[in-house]
Amino acid sequence: MINSKQLLVKRGFDLLLGFALLPFLVIPVVLLVVLATVDTRCFGWFAQERVGQHGRLFRMFKIRTLRVEPHALGDLDASASSFGRFLRRYKLDELPQLFNVLFGQMSFVGPRPDVPGFADALKGADRMILKVKPGITGPASLKYQHEAQLLAQQAQPEVYNREVIWADKVKINKAYVETYRFSLDLRLLLKSIFS
Repeated sequence: MINSKQLLVKRGFDLLLGFALLPFLVIPVVLLVVLATVDTRCFGWFAQERVGQHGRLFRMFKIRTLRVEPHALGDLDASASSFGRFLRRYKLDELPQLFNVLFGQMSFVGPRPDVPGFADALKGADRMILKVKPGITGPASLKYQHEAQLLAQQAQPEVYNREVIWADKVKINKAYVETYRFSLDLRLLLKSIFS
């Protein structure tokens, strides 16, 4: 099980890597936000409430990819502009989460932060997932990197998400917390970059 010393090392690495990447990512993020603003006709910087470490809510930053209209789980690409689909395909819409990492709300690696109604509803031993900060990438997000396409194939995407995908993500994320090693974070980070 991850301990307080490992959490401290993890945070130190996040700060080191975050500040190293900041000068290289600020201008591309600003440019992508401007392009997303023009493309979606709404401000291109998007913040959504998510569940963080210890179940605390925070605002996760993204670049807007969806038009402001109702959309359903499993059909998000239909609401996305072509530029938005490009951003989502290459995960460029996630770049603003570097600021969440620097603010201490997220880590580079960990369970992905969920909207309220999932992680905050965990019971018993499953709540161990909340011991760590949510991550930009993690073991479950790597397994389900094509989650949107998988959900689009389901007759009832919301049911499938809650009963199949979410249950599996909980198992994967529990194993991550239970068997945590800093070297695991490095492997997951490299795997994310090259996948």
